[in-house]
Amino acid sequence: MVKALIVYESKYGNTKLVAETIAEGMNQVSGVKTTVVDLKEIDLSKIDDFDTILIGSPNHMGAATRGIRKFIDKLGELKLQKKRGAVFDTYLAKDFGKAVKKMENQIAEKVPGILLIAPGLSILVNGMKGPVSDGELPKCSEFGAKTARELK
Repeated sequence: MVKALIVYESKYGNTKLVAETIAEGMNQVSGVKTTVVDLKEIDLSKIDDFDTILIGSPNHMGAATRGIRKFIDKLGELKLQKKRGAVFDTYLAKDFGKAVKKMENQIAEKVPGILLIAPGLSILVNGMKGPVSDGELPKCSEFGAKTARELK
């Protein structure tokens, strides 16, 4: 059984919804068990129990939130080996992919033990508080299923 952890930070619930929808897609693939955890609830001592770590953040001024950036830094201190991962963000129209790219770069620099197995996913929200734009949630489920298949 491959165990995947999805860690997210969400102020208005949009990134949480994206994380849960990605998990639903991952759980459709047999042999994959997914756990979704809010950043505030994460127990770093349990990270080693997972084969894969997905990290999600709202786009905050062109980057991931401070909390997610600190979390990635802490992962680097754990000296993780042979983990796989992916990232996702929620964004307003002009910020497509900005937080994703910065998270990918930060992981490559600070957490070399994690191999990113899928290009990051950016999901459009309507306005600061959302909701997630029409047609975006199916992308989350597809991303989850595709990522889970990569783990097998």
